[in-house]
Amino acid sequence: MKIAILKERRPGEARVAATPEVVKKYLGLGFEIAVETGAGDGASLPDSLYEQAGATLAKDAKAALAGAGIALKVQRPTAAEAKAFDRGTLLLSLVDPYRAGAELKALADAGITAFAMEFMPRITRAQSMDVLSSQANLAGYKAVIDAAGEFGRAFPLMMTAAGRVNPAQVLVMGAGVAGLQAIATARRLGAVVHATDVRPAAKEQVESLGAKFVAVEDEEFKQAETAGGYAKEMSDAYKKKQAELTAETIKKMDIVITTALIPGRPAPKLISAEMVESMKPGSVIVDLAVETGGNCELSEPDRIAVKHGVKIIGHRNLPARLATDTSQLYATNLFNLVSLLWDKAEKKLAVDWDDEIVKSTVVTRDGEIVHPNLEQVKAELAKAGGDAPAEPAAAKKAPVKKAPAKKAPAKKAAAKPAAPQPGASETPGGTPGETPGEVPSEDRAAGDGQGPAAQEAEKNGK
Repeated sequence: MKIAILKERRPGEARVAATPEVVKKYLGLGFEIAVETGAGDGASLPDSLYEQAGATLAKDAKAALAGAGIALKVQRPTAAEAKAFDRGTLLLSLVDPYRAGAELKALADAGITAFAMEFMPRITRAQSMDVLSSQANLAGYKAVIDAAGEFGRAFPLMMTAAGRVNPAQVLVMGAGVAGLQAIATARRLGAVVHATDVRPAAKEQVESLGAKFVAVEDEEFKQAETAGGYAKEMSDAYKKKQAELTAETIKKMDIVITTALIPGRPAPKLISAEMVESMKPGSVIVDLAVETGGNCELSEPDRIAVKHGVKIIGHRNLPARLATDTSQLYATNLFNLVSLLWDKAEKKLAVDWDDEIVKSTVVTRDGEIVHPNLEQVKAELAKAGGDAPAEPAAAKKAPVKKAPAKKAPAKKAAAKPAAPQPGASETPGGTPGETPGEVPSEDRAAGDGQGPAAQEAEKNGK
């Protein structure tokens, strides 16, 4: 069977869905690999490396897709790209279905069986396929590096003959995968790090990395986490106390990194304009959620905005700014899923449509949008006649509140997800379909503080 590796065409996307090293693994399983010319250029992976690995180069997407049973991408195809697919082709990519609009219907209309990698269930055997965690890990690292590049001072404490240089004060909002890596990276650079999260379990994780935990630790806080590892919706009284504490903390910070994302909805506003104005001139904010509206009220997509003397970094796609490494991890995630769908002995597709991983990730099949969590999206598309535009960013404002991080059970399989509920507290770091009354996090922790992401952050952060 042929696998097509397609070039990314969306602005700012430098990653590629398969690296030369992973191509060799596919060939070992018996696949034929066609790589569209230039697919790896953004990740510093020239065509020659793919040829050396044993892949065939295709002059364009149509040639790569001709006769392909599987297509691999980073971002979902546009409606125009979808027309080049053969009906029945399996597509593995990030789909962002809640904001895909008519492009989601185009995948269904083209007869594509699309697997949305961001819908990967939070179960132990799916951890090696978890693209949200692999990409968020490096995004957290890059956020700190970007902040250091814009900050006009040093991070570590320095004692010199000319005097003392005080360490930078860093606040990380959200202790999920991106947040934990941001904490570890800032600590390695010598900063004094603080972190906030409403999950009680996050306190131990944060402190294990040498950071100071910032939260209103009252009785409600102690009961703020469900058995499934999610953060509960907090009362208005608690939110007010937490907001006041956050506002006072932000005044003292040099750098703030926000990581809160909500599946299917605009990012929650954690930093108001008044908070920005209260910060010291020369301070830096890095908003990882700018693509879905931003955690900071003054963030601007794809810009470093300067407001009240504070630099607010709003890169939409941080993983693409480390394209070589993020492509390697993403490619490995996809390979692990393809391996699940492949009969190695018979060398043919053997998709178990009842498998939990398959059921959780397939969003279009046999010409229809089939995922149960997308019924509302499907209805909206039908109402709009299938012409709803894809949304490049969330437009609605979210109330000022802290979106908690969530953790995945280390060994216990997650319950079947329910459809996301209006008002629940999206995505590069959440999972779709949270249980009503629970608030998903910014990005997924890979275990209960002892998963691979937390362990790696802890190991590198000390």
